[in-house]
Amino acid sequence: MRKILSLVGAMVIAAAAVEIVSAEDWPQWRGADRLAVWNETGIVEQLPAELRVAWRTPVRSGYSGPAVADGRIFITDWMEDPASRTLDGTERALALDEETGEVLWTHEWQTSYRMLSVAYAVGPRATPTVDGDRVYVVGGTGRLFCFDVETGRVLWEKDYVAEYDTSVPVWGIVSAPLVDGDRLITVVGGEPDALVMAFDKHTGEEIWRAIETGSEMGYAQPVIYEAGGVRQLIVWHPLALASLDPETGEVYWEQPWDVSMGVTVATPVRSGDYLLVSQFFNGSMMMRLSQDRPAATHLWQGQSRSELPGDTDTIHAMVTTPIIIGDYVYGVDSYGELRALDARTGERLWMSPDMTAQARWATAFLVRHEDRYFVNNDDGFLMIAQFTPAGYVELSRTRLIEPTGSSGTRTPHGRIASRVINWSHPAYANGHIVHRNDREIIRASLRA
Repeated sequence: MRKILSLVGAMVIAAAAVEIVSAEDWPQWRGADRLAVWNETGIVEQLPAELRVAWRTPVRSGYSGPAVADGRIFITDWMEDPASRTLDGTERALALDEETGEVLWTHEWQTSYRMLSVAYAVGPRATPTVDGDRVYVVGGTGRLFCFDVETGRVLWEKDYVAEYDTSVPVWGIVSAPLVDGDRLITVVGGEPDALVMAFDKHTGEEIWRAIETGSEMGYAQPVIYEAGGVRQLIVWHPLALASLDPETGEVYWEQPWDVSMGVTVATPVRSGDYLLVSQFFNGSMMMRLSQDRPAATHLWQGQSRSELPGDTDTIHAMVTTPIIIGDYVYGVDSYGELRALDARTGERLWMSPDMTAQARWATAFLVRHEDRYFVNNDDGFLMIAQFTPAGYVELSRTRLIEPTGSSGTRTPHGRIASRVINWSHPAYANGHIVHRNDREIIRASLRA
């Protein structure tokens, strides 16, 4: 009898463990470790014609994606002062109940986009970063806050412009804070030598600063990858791709690359020894990481300096972070073309117009789930797809959210486009997708 009870108890524990493994949070930009990988089980094989939306909660405008952790959802937004002539307005951080969508707390702060030369006055760009009982938020003009997740109380804060003489780039502050141990690492763009900084995550006290800030601070997210026997902080800025020691800020290696207009936007992506960055005007650059020391060698780099589809080579990514599968790279080019490259040489293998609109800065966000990818494009559709050296395979598609923003981009002939878009990265957490536009945030089930 005791053996039977022990066996039953073991089965219950095992079942509970499976349940724990099959659900996960999405605490920061691109999820756990910023890898854009969703590990949950029990997820739909095919998307339904209409998603099962659990709730909808009104929000204001913004590009930032949601973060999900411990039963709460964190998001930021912005509302313009209707009487303002300088795009004065209010940025806001919100915490919502994950199950109900109820707003738990908010915190607001005043800002001026035009006075700080921020274009695309829509709202904050950076996804919140959750770490235990704290959430870290950066606004579009460089206001950094550390909040208590339960109450919204401000534990400490920084102002990049006032404290570090940051020149806010034309598209605003985009880089989300990165927690590493007791450090909070952020791209500050401080003058003269504080492009990237590490703060004590508990107190906000400065730990280290590194890299001279050039004419632009850039927009790419910092990431940490283990390679060459050490943990490397990868920072891509408009003058170079750099690797640093995340504990000290010491530079391990740098690969110079002068990026036109400072548009380092897509996140540096690593697979095996490959480390790839890609940008709108100058295309892609591939590095090979050393296996035995913190170093890298230059494999190849695009040669085109044109954004026009017929003149580009490799992949000229804007917002979309490419992916690497084996020896192949897949990503969205300058005017929405999905392209595949040989990771070893940069040679283009194929091109498809099927995943996104064929428009300047057309965007999609790619998240791996098992042997397939969940893809949301800026037309508001959610897809399940596979990427192969032979081509793009779309397995299913459904409407995710109504696009409500304006792209404000030019056509190849110079005309201002009026395409309506959605440029936010969703969160995949606990069997659901959480996504926002400029009017609402929704939570929809993707459970089988």
